[in-house]
Amino acid sequence: MPRNEPTEVTDGWDGERSPRRRKAVRYGVPVAVAGVAAATIGLVPAFAGGSPDLPKISAQDLIAKVAKSDVQQLSGTVRVTTDLGLPSLPGAGGGAGGFGGAPGGGEKGGDSASAAPQNKLMELASGAHTLRVAVDGPDKQRVSIVDKAAEYSLVHHGNELWAYDSGSNTAVRSTAPDSRSGKEHRAPKGLPKDLKGATPQDLAKQALEAAGDTTSVTVDGTAKVAGRDAYQLLIKPKQTGSTVGSIRVAVDAENGTPLKFTLTPTSGGAAAVDVGYTNVDFAKPAASTFDFTPPKGAKVVDGDKERATAQREHGKDAPSRKELAKDMGGLNVIGKGWTSIATIKGEGPGLPSGKDKGEGAGGDAAKFLDSIGDKVNGSFGSGRFFSTRLVNALVTDNGTVYVGAVDKQSLINAANAAK
Repeated sequence: MPRNEPTEVTDGWDGERSPRRRKAVRYGVPVAVAGVAAATIGLVPAFAGGSPDLPKISAQDLIAKVAKSDVQQLSGTVRVTTDLGLPSLPGAGGGAGGFGGAPGGGEKGGDSASAAPQNKLMELASGAHTLRVAVDGPDKQRVSIVDKAAEYSLVHHGNELWAYDSGSNTAVRSTAPDSRSGKEHRAPKGLPKDLKGATPQDLAKQALEAAGDTTSVTVDGTAKVAGRDAYQLLIKPKQTGSTVGSIRVAVDAENGTPLKFTLTPTSGGAAAVDVGYTNVDFAKPAASTFDFTPPKGAKVVDGDKERATAQREHGKDAPSRKELAKDMGGLNVIGKGWTSIATIKGEGPGLPSGKDKGEGAGGDAAKFLDSIGDKVNGSFGSGRFFSTRLVNALVTDNGTVYVGAVDKQSLINAANAAK
């Protein structure tokens, strides 16, 4: 059988403020960069086994195969390895208790904070993690994150959703969205929606949807992944200045399911994100897989009640995303494709200057920013550059923020052009 030569697709796709909030914008930038970098996982090699001989297929046909794939039942193990080069952030604890939510700690709510899905999702932004996944249609999913001796599980069965953290022995029960009502998005194939973006299927879908005329898409050989024959789909930016070198997706040759997803930065080295099945079975999982009963002695929390209470207590004080954007001078995106840059217009002082490096919170913030950011200058004035292996940010001294999966010079050029 002929091996697949690169087949390129070059078109066909088209991606008055209060002092308290001002300080949040000023000192929260490193955390914001970390959050954007974590979200970049949704864009993203080591393939196991040999390179099987498979019938030749074009990039268009392989993408169509992925689009038509509608696997409703599967179970398997997913290995997630992330190396974004994020700086160590104060208070960003890990471990079984959760990201910044160790047993007994965190915000009001105590141990329940460690079982919050958003905390566990943040943990996937660094290091290596093992996920066990099972799916049986839109109303039955289970995913467990297994780290060392601890385990965190999300179980969706009908209108019930359980989140259990063995580290704090806490179980949170919530009402799941009705996937058939049309009022809510159904949980994505392979994973409850709280952890969307953690499987090869979700990552591949997001990457292909973002592809446009700034993207080269080719079929680049074959691979053996989790014991199954697969084609390798290679996605690369055509634009210069992007920190994304390439995205490689292994697509099951039989049913079109993405089995492995890898993002390699332009800087080279190890993959920034490598997510793939180490074993997978497309048979119907046992019904008992989606049953959950809190272990004896576990603290059981009513998630719906906690959410309602939080909304009553903080709803009036918590600004919406639109309000935050307006408060920060507005969010705007310049450029397109892989080199698009998000900007948040600032007004007045942005980062603490040298004269602020005294005692107290301001001085501590300045010292911390100096330890992770580089001073930069341009026709825009001066500012500080923060970097990861994928997402970089430039914060000018007047408080304007430029963020994108682009290199340092691209951010400086954007700031110069906007002055």
